[in-house]
Amino acid sequence: MMRLRAATLLLPILVAMAATLLAGPASVAKRAVVLDVDGAIGPAMADYIVREINAAKPDDDGLIVLRMNTPGGLDTSMRQIIGAILASPVPVATFVAPGGARAASAGTYIAYASAIAAMAPGTNIGAATPVQLGGGSLFGGGGSEQKQQGKNAAPADTETRKIVNDAVAYIRSLATLNNRNADWAADAVRSAASLPATDALSLHVIDAIANDVPDLLRQIDGKTVTVNGKPQRLATAGLTVVDVPQDWRTALLGFVTNPDVAFILMLVGVYGIILEFFNPGAVAPGLIGTISLLVALYALAFIPIDYAGAALVIVGIGLMIAEVHIGAFGTLGVGGIAAFVIGALLMFPARASGFAPSGAVVIGAAVASAGLILLALAALLRARKRPVVTGGEALIGAEGEALAWQDGDGRVRVKGEIWLARADAPLAAGSRVKIVGRDGLVLRVEAIRPA
Repeated sequence: MMRLRAATLLLPILVAMAATLLAGPASVAKRAVVLDVDGAIGPAMADYIVREINAAKPDDDGLIVLRMNTPGGLDTSMRQIIGAILASPVPVATFVAPGGARAASAGTYIAYASAIAAMAPGTNIGAATPVQLGGGSLFGGGGSEQKQQGKNAAPADTETRKIVNDAVAYIRSLATLNNRNADWAADAVRSAASLPATDALSLHVIDAIANDVPDLLRQIDGKTVTVNGKPQRLATAGLTVVDVPQDWRTALLGFVTNPDVAFILMLVGVYGIILEFFNPGAVAPGLIGTISLLVALYALAFIPIDYAGAALVIVGIGLMIAEVHIGAFGTLGVGGIAAFVIGALLMFPARASGFAPSGAVVIGAAVASAGLILLALAALLRARKRPVVTGGEALIGAEGEALAWQDGDGRVRVKGEIWLARADAPLAAGSRVKIVGRDGLVLRVEAIRPA
């Protein structure tokens, strides 16, 4: 009887365990990972986005949302992001938000590469004309920063035609991949066309207009998209929205690659090394200068710069330093300041959206450099006016005592040393004399008062 009762109690437990094993592990709600793309698309932004996309797993993440507000960015960084989007097993949606945001230039390419392209009300997309710079290809900002061309007008030079045609082919391939308006995309590249959200939706440039991320997830639920080259049906209605902010690594890289910071670090590095050369053994200037210059060179490797402008900056600093040591009555100093300012303006092309230093930094650096040169020149002039206290010239004007004298020659004691001396008038031993000149090892003296 006891055995029958125990079996009756254990049977439901065994049935429940068997059902649990057959059902597998309990399902966990997938996430919608939101990455904020706010600002110019550069090395730091690309590192952040590519790292998070590569870290996403289909079992845990149902969608990656790039919440975008960008004026444009570097071509190399843009292509890194697009490569990660196309290779991602997790679908990626580009959402131009919040209201007032834009996906200009490089942002347009990224939106076209994404499985879902959406916009919030009051946003715009387009102006994707590439700009050729001395340091490489870059996609500048839209609007007045782009030179408008006619829809069918061909660029004047061969190099520009190559760049524009390559960009057109690239964005057309992305449009074909995700079934979007390829003709408007080509127009956005050739003539910097731009669209508001409502027009973009009607022209099939984007897939939805949403107020926020939850609204976007509701609208695209059940939509079939291309993910990693394969069709996939989205299930986004029950996703948990998770914001993934930028970490310290991205913040540090973004700070270092800021053109203002990179420019200042370069100046600190050059000045520190020059100061160490003129004051060997000071250590601190050389150490700080070397570290600053290395960090600046690392940052400048990611930023498209004009090397002729960088050379002019270095030449300008060299001329200002030469002014201090040569004393060319300001000629070298003025030339150095002019070369410095012109080089700084040329070094970072003004059309590089988000990657050009502010005018205040350039002017401030030039004024600070000129101030240092003026302080050095003032110190040099003060030093030249001081009386000489060492060497042969220090004897001129000094007083001494005649020890022995015969006719026009004799010996005098000056500052504890005995010198041969010569005078125009006879002197008596013990009389005070003043040094008025020197001929080699013979001093020329004159009497101050008799012994």
